[in-house]
Amino acid sequence: MLLKENFPNVPQLPLPGYHITYSRSGGTFVAKILVQIPKILGAIRRERQWLREMQTTHQFHLVISDNRYGLKIDGLKSVIMTHQLQIMTGFGTSADSLMRRLHYRMLEKFDQCWVVDEHANGGLAGALSHPRELPGHARYVGLLSQLRPPKTSIPPLHDGILVLLSGPEPMRGILEEKLLQQASTVPEYHFHIIAGNPAGDVRTHLPAHITYVTHANASELARALARAQLVICRSGYSTLMDLAVLKKKALLVPTPGQSEQEYLARYSETQGIALCRQQAELDLRKDIGEALHYSGFTRGDYEPLQMQNVIDDSLKSLKN
Repeated sequence: MLLKENFPNVPQLPLPGYHITYSRSGGTFVAKILVQIPKILGAIRRERQWLREMQTTHQFHLVISDNRYGLKIDGLKSVIMTHQLQIMTGFGTSADSLMRRLHYRMLEKFDQCWVVDEHANGGLAGALSHPRELPGHARYVGLLSQLRPPKTSIPPLHDGILVLLSGPEPMRGILEEKLLQQASTVPEYHFHIIAGNPAGDVRTHLPAHITYVTHANASELARALARAQLVICRSGYSTLMDLAVLKKKALLVPTPGQSEQEYLARYSETQGIALCRQQAELDLRKDIGEALHYSGFTRGDYEPLQMQNVIDDSLKSLKN
C-alpha cells in the first residue's frame, strides 16, 4: 500500500511476506517466533525461486533487498539492507554471539550489505548496527524515512500529544485500548491518535480532547509530527528514524517481549533522548511530564542524498 501511494506509476511485482503470527503476551513472544523458524526458512527458499522466475522475464541488473534473505541468486548482483547486524535474542551474550555468526553467513551471500544507520557515535540503533565486528562488505548508508520536514515551519502545540500506533495485532490493539482509557483521564493535553489500522473503524464518542484517525499518508503524518510537542509510539526502528528526521521528543513503549524494540527504547533512554516505559507500567498522567524533559531525537543531521550517492556508486560499479 505504501509503495502504491508513493510510486503509483512504477511497476510492482508482488512478493508474499513471511506471515509470522505474534502472541498476546510478551512472555511468549520469543517462543512463538522460534517455533516459526521452519516457516521462515521455507519462505526464504520460495522468494529465491520467485527471483529466479522473475529474472528470466525482467533481466534485472541489481536487486536491493530490505531484509529479504532469499533475494540473492547466482549471476545477479544483490544488496541487502538492514539496521540489525546484531540480533538481540534476549537469552544473553553467548546466544547473541552465536546468532550474529549465523546472521553474517546469510548476509555475506550478498554482494554488499548496507547498514541503515549513521556511522558515528553509535548511531540511532547502538549495538544493533555497531557490533564488535562488521561484515567485510558492510557500508553505513545513513537514516531513511519517507518523511520530510514541512517546507513552512509549523510550531508545535504546547499541549499537543501525537499517538502513533503500529505493528502487528493483537499487540497494536491492546496498546490502543490502554492509551484511549488513560488519555480520557488527562484532559489538559490534546491527543491526536493515528491508529495505524487502515481497515479499522473510526472511533466515535470520544472526549473533546481526543481526535482519532485510522491512518495517515506521508504528508499528513509529517504535519501531525510537526505539530506535536510529544510523540507516544512503539520503538520500531522505522518509527525512530521518522522521529529523528522531524527531531521530536518521544515516550517509547516497546512491544512486550520484542527484544529489538526493548533494546532500542532502553538505548534511547540511556542516551538521554527519550523516555522508555514498559506497556504494563504506562501511566500517561505521570509519564508525559517526565518524557518532555528528555532531549528528543535531535542529534545528527539527516542527509537525504546519502542513500542516493550509495545507489549511484553501485550503479557505476555495474558498468565497470
